[in-house]
Amino acid sequence: MKLLKRILFVLLSAFALLLLLVYFSTFHPNDLETEEVKCEGNAPTLEPSQSIKVLSWNIQYFAGKDRVFWYDVPDDSGPDTAPSKEEIESTLKKVANLILERDPDLVLFQEVDDGAKKTYGENQSERILPLLSDLYPCRTEAFYWKAGFVPHPKIMGSVGMKLTIFSKYKILSASRHQLPVPPADPLTRQLSLKRALLEAQLEVKGQEPITILNTHLDAFSMGTDTMHRQVHYIEGVLEQLDLKKSEWILAGDFNLLPPGFARSQLHPNGAYYYSDEEEISPLFKKWNSTATKEELNGPDKEKFYTHYPNDPEIAKPDRTIDYIFYSKGISKKEYSVLRAKEASESSDHLPLEAVFTISPR
Repeated sequence: MKLLKRILFVLLSAFALLLLLVYFSTFHPNDLETEEVKCEGNAPTLEPSQSIKVLSWNIQYFAGKDRVFWYDVPDDSGPDTAPSKEEIESTLKKVANLILERDPDLVLFQEVDDGAKKTYGENQSERILPLLSDLYPCRTEAFYWKAGFVPHPKIMGSVGMKLTIFSKYKILSASRHQLPVPPADPLTRQLSLKRALLEAQLEVKGQEPITILNTHLDAFSMGTDTMHRQVHYIEGVLEQLDLKKSEWILAGDFNLLPPGFARSQLHPNGAYYYSDEEEISPLFKKWNSTATKEELNGPDKEKFYTHYPNDPEIAKPDRTIDYIFYSKGISKKEYSVLRAKEASESSDHLPLEAVFTISPR
């Protein structure tokens, strides 16, 4: 009996030590946190009624389109775990060239790596900014995956992934909102992504600031209510901004099909990742989308497709899962999904570009 107790004590102690090691090597954000804003020099201030061009892009950690990553197919059997350094270098240049050509005022990236083993520990914000000719003096960013070591057989190393906002104009402040997380055991929860909403306040001369929001919702929460809860959280943030009469623009990768777009339209490998519950519907019902529900289901819906899966069974963009929403005091002038060669070769998502004007007050 004494031997059994000792063995049990050793096992429990080892498990407790493992939990402590995991806890102190992982990311534990509060529900709401202030994020650092970096502005170089005298960044200009937005003028009332001026046009604002926004580019939003899930950049897939600058990996390009030549890989099928292990999670890109439903059974996790994709052959690749990481891009090469050469692929990252090439993609950084393609992305920078496209941004220089399009010249947006705001660049919102999702899936920017920082400190991840698969992308050689590099801070990818620092990699891309020098290629952009000092166009963006202000930036803010927020991690949504961060751990010193993830013992998944396809990872086996550090992870680091963040949302970023690059701005030509002065950012006054920024904050990170923690989105609801999928249900999981305590150990898995510590090691998993902690999806977020990054909020930045941009100064507008003589008016209240405009709020820019960047997000990336869950991708692997099938069979749970996670997507409902994440959308509901974002609803609450937008409703509070509306109550304060703050104008806002929200963009990102929502990992949700448009209302009315049946997943049966997709290849079975693609349909696997979605439900029939149309979780994104509340955002379309309450606010403006740069592409309407009717357009996203109409005869020209393919021009709004934003996702070009790496799955070799799917040969072209086949769905919309990235969106831009905006408040009632903002007017949309233009919107398109960019399909130039540099866009389609850089990521499994295509960049969204929209031009807005703010109504003067």
